[in-house]
Amino acid sequence: MGTSQQMRETPLVVVVDDDASVRQSTCRLVRSFGYRAQAFASAEDFLDSGKTAETGCLILDVCMPGMDGLDLQRRLLDSAPATPIVFITARASDEQERRALRAGAVAFLRKPVGKDALFRVLGQVLAESASGGGNEDDD
Repeated sequence: MGTSQQMRETPLVVVVDDDASVRQSTCRLVRSFGYRAQAFASAEDFLDSGKTAETGCLILDVCMPGMDGLDLQRRLLDSAPATPIVFITARASDEQERRALRAGAVAFLRKPVGKDALFRVLGQVLAESASGGGNEDDD
């Protein structure tokens, strides 16, 4: 059969965004790239899910009610520091972008995000994770 093993080997991309339409469309897009995707409406829901350890990449909104994306990033630095984080946002300041990148985010994309940009970022991030990379080559 092989499907369950194949599912385990396919990276899980988690989308955390309070906007249901953004969650759904981003998950559909991620799945079209060949990855597994799961969405959560809040940072708290994600933390409660038990999916932290199996997450290959986290796509976060910055501005959410309750714990925002930057708060979740800080929290994960202690528990899952190797989880790559891609921020996608419509309403973030330049200072929030600088803070996110300084804290280790791999990308900070502005909505609406183009399909090609997200495909490129996820491809790079998940290829590095799969190869055990961690080299920070800034082109």
